[in-house]
Amino acid sequence: MALLGAELLQHNAERVNALNVFPVPDGDTGTNMNLTMSSGIRELRSKPSEHIGKSAEALSKGLLMGARGNSGVILSQLFRGFSKSLSALSEASPVDVAAALQNGVDMAYKAVVKPVEGTILTVAREAAKHAVQYARRAADVADLMAEVHRKANEALQRTPDQLPVLKQVGVVDSGGQGLVFIYEGFVRSLTESESGGGYQELFQQPSEAALPEEVAVPSAPRAERRNEPNSAQARLNTEDIEFLYDMEFFINRKLAGATAVYFDESAYKRILEKDGDSILVIVDDDIIKVHVHSRKPGDVLNASLPYGELTDIHILNMREQHRDIVEHDDQAVLSRTDLAAAELLAGQALSGVAPGQVFEQAPYGIIAVAMGEGIADMFLSSDVDTVLSGGQTMNPSTEDFLKAIDALSADHIFLLPNNSNIILAAEQAAELSDRNITVIPTRTIPQGLAAVLAFKEDESPERNTEWMKNAAASVISGQVTKAVRDTSIDGVNISEGDYIGIKEKAIVVSHAGLFEACQGLISSMMENGGDLLTLLTGDESDADLTATICDWAAEQYPDLEIEVQPGGQPLYPYLFAVE
Repeated sequence: MALLGAELLQHNAERVNALNVFPVPDGDTGTNMNLTMSSGIRELRSKPSEHIGKSAEALSKGLLMGARGNSGVILSQLFRGFSKSLSALSEASPVDVAAALQNGVDMAYKAVVKPVEGTILTVAREAAKHAVQYARRAADVADLMAEVHRKANEALQRTPDQLPVLKQVGVVDSGGQGLVFIYEGFVRSLTESESGGGYQELFQQPSEAALPEEVAVPSAPRAERRNEPNSAQARLNTEDIEFLYDMEFFINRKLAGATAVYFDESAYKRILEKDGDSILVIVDDDIIKVHVHSRKPGDVLNASLPYGELTDIHILNMREQHRDIVEHDDQAVLSRTDLAAAELLAGQALSGVAPGQVFEQAPYGIIAVAMGEGIADMFLSSDVDTVLSGGQTMNPSTEDFLKAIDALSADHIFLLPNNSNIILAAEQAAELSDRNITVIPTRTIPQGLAAVLAFKEDESPERNTEWMKNAAASVISGQVTKAVRDTSIDGVNISEGDYIGIKEKAIVVSHAGLFEACQGLISSMMENGGDLLTLLTGDESDADLTATICDWAAEQYPDLEIEVQPGGQPLYPYLFAVE
């Protein structure tokens, strides 16, 4: 089912891309879903099993790590819930499969902060709801999946009635269409012969889509970049370490059996906060991972015991660690009792740092996504440690984020996705990582740059989060690109080949001339005034035209400060920011 579903999606990826509402040259829903599914298939091939639960688990793991874009992340969550429902089963009945589909929908809805109807979520929900109702009278799984596919397609055809922009443009939802193709592959695998279905050949000789080159520009921790001495630790008094016990352990609810009480995550965190900080609680089925810095480790353990059996308990005295670090500062070696030492060395190896060269753990690390060499340089010249290559033309996966996180030696890491289609992948990586991660949901490059400028290294994570979010929200973003098809959106008539100006999420102007499109976009962005206009020039920009745009803007808005920066981004001749 998975193999043929992936094959059908791959063959129709461009068709799915063409359904993206905005007529931009980088509509990539089909590409993201295809790359996500391809990652799941690779994992499935590496762990073949006749046990449906183990196969589903392998598929889910691959999807989770390879998820790209919002559509890919939602797809991975659908199959994450699906696999968890089937995990203990060696084979599945129609009732089992229907329950698994419903569990996947439940998990996907939880992953999205503000679910929008008329999308892939709606298609999945309607199909799963019908599956649960139909399962008991289904002849077999093939019969069930045929009904699931039929209901999903019906729901897909209704998406324009639920999402006005789809109706306006005259298309169905692209993510929902991708899911329907996958379900169609499921049905074919169950109803066609092995030779006719083609999945055996696919299994033996995979025709995998070419994956993008994973480009990360890691750097050493901020302390090393600024040539600060290792003795910076000496500036901290040992007695100033307030929450001195670094605790890490697991709560195994399954081992406790019926004696384990209901786990209220919010209430448990409030207990830990009384005498602790750096709190991390990850709940995964019957296992709960806990990390906390506490004044009273005994109270933490006593508060945890009712929920299950405690395993892999590690408690370190951070004052003792600090004394050891200061004492051996001239050797720049961390205490052997430090659990983070192995993790630190591993991160340096990933960053290209020579083994044995140990850096002070930085208080903060920042990872940003950028498209274009110039934009990447702007981030790296600020406080950003790592730039992941990506953006509109290619979305980094959850695994790309996790690799970048693992390569950074920092106590707290901020992720700047800088694209609305990358936020879910960043949030999924933060959830999967056991590090202290905060995602600043920046939707554009200008928002990301504004957030970095607001960052202050000597402030707390909470205050930095507030300032960075506020800074990002204060920026008005715009971009100009070429339309790839004729359409009409929000009263703007667009012809293929026109230059379209996009303000935030809305197309506000379309014109055959690039200069005229830039004029219309800037005018819209300046409707409520502004003090600074920034132009980020792309690969297709022109120096003379850039000067003409700046001269026009200066004449129209005499008090406006204007800056030009080389961005080097593809497909978008100009990115604009108004502050």
